[in-house]
Amino acid sequence: MSAPPTATGRARISVRTLRTDRWWLPPLITFLALLAFVVYGVIRTFMNQWYWVPEYHYLAPFYSPCLSAACVPGASHWGQPAPDLGPFVPPPIFVLPFVLGFRLTCYYYRKAYYRSFWASPPACAVGEPHRRYTGETRFPLIMQNVHRYFFYAALLVAAVLTYDMAIAFRGADGGFGIGLGSLLMVVNVVLLWAYTLSCHSCRHLIGGRINHFSKHPVRYWFWTKITWLNGKHMLLAWASLVSVALVDLYVMLIASGAFPDPRLFN
Repeated sequence: MSAPPTATGRARISVRTLRTDRWWLPPLITFLALLAFVVYGVIRTFMNQWYWVPEYHYLAPFYSPCLSAACVPGASHWGQPAPDLGPFVPPPIFVLPFVLGFRLTCYYYRKAYYRSFWASPPACAVGEPHRRYTGETRFPLIMQNVHRYFFYAALLVAAVLTYDMAIAFRGADGGFGIGLGSLLMVVNVVLLWAYTLSCHSCRHLIGGRINHFSKHPVRYWFWTKITWLNGKHMLLAWASLVSVALVDLYVMLIASGAFPDPRLFN
């Protein structure tokens, strides 16, 4: 028999699981995918090289904006307000906390890593492995409540990456040019904007605190569009995560000389 839910805890079952399917497969896939991104991100951050292609103005997303005095010449489009603090504090360290903060506090990602990393809960109709459940009422999970503030930072980062995409259409001679890298950056920026704007905080910002939508037709129109995006938030979360890693990897390979950037024009 399962215990009835209470105001202070989760419903518990007397057996390991009531499921007969492979309930552990989705959490396992999520765990491996997120772990792969984390490992790549850590390695890429402390690699501290091959992130700028001066010939085509390609800047790797992990290093944008490059605000440290340690940044290579030409990569700092917004100045270098941060000092060079050595190899243990590479340039991405000054920006990644805001980007990761937005992802980690995202409602979808909470579900993803709560189930896959903490097994809290691992799946529906599966026994809760933890003795106590406090939700997001204690440190560090109470910090999930600052998601809306990380959303504002994510808007700035998306705007910066949009600028990086625009200057990536410069050719080798300083004029207009199109390469595979610049097209990949367009896809990445579109996915990042779609993921950011599909955020629950954005939806609340557009349509929250309104008692009568009929009196705010413009905001209601935007709210309906954001609501449609919000329904695809999980898909956009994964697509944008993959696109960031792939574009960063592509710029790294071009910058390292692994192969030339295929040019469609100039």
